[in-house]
Amino acid sequence: MEESFYRSFLESVAEKEKQLAILIDPDKFVISEIKSFLNKTPKKTTHLFVGGSSVAHGKTEETVKALKAETKLPIFLFPGDYSQITSFADALLFLTLLSGRNAEYLVGQQIKSISKLKNSNLEIISTGYILIDGGNDSAVSKVTKTEPLSQKNIEVIVHTALAGQFMGAKLIYLEAGSGAKFPVKTEIISEVKKTINIPLIVGGGIKTESQKQAAYNAGADMVVMGTVFEDLKT
Repeated sequence: MEESFYRSFLESVAEKEKQLAILIDPDKFVISEIKSFLNKTPKKTTHLFVGGSSVAHGKTEETVKALKAETKLPIFLFPGDYSQITSFADALLFLTLLSGRNAEYLVGQQIKSISKLKNSNLEIISTGYILIDGGNDSAVSKVTKTEPLSQKNIEVIVHTALAGQFMGAKLIYLEAGSGAKFPVKTEIISEVKKTINIPLIVGGGIKTESQKQAAYNAGADMVVMGTVFEDLKT
């Protein structure tokens, strides 16, 4: 299908308009409080991401349906595994865990997803996903049984991002993981942005307005935040 959401993202990047996605974990999301949740989202929110490292069966679709009934913001799936895919969303970040060497998350999960995707109207956006050390044992690391890349080795991170682009990724996503003690360093964001020519998403550990702006200033085209936005401090 026509890639309208990705094209819109590219246009925003060209216009230097920064994007903000709020990440929703279906296992933690209270659907009865959806209106209150949406009222608290920052006015500059451009996207909603839905997914988690591990989510109970059916919860993702239930959450997406509820959100679609209450908001016109585009809803992108950010799945921890193929079981979280639902055609009720607008787009799917088709993730490849470039930072790990577990074949299940390099290609296994992607193959398992095809039966759900081959007749779907979801816009599929190939995304190179790079897990960065955020100072904690993240859920992504536990589920995928992979080690995050050290923030000290900027060259490896940059080369991994560029390899993702050369392999055909349309987005690069630098992720410090949920509950990260600290976000991806601005030096890393800057070096990756200077090297790739596709949009750059940065998430994990971004808890304050100043951290968000620092990521933008370093070159992030989109910042992803969780429910920390409800008590955002400068």
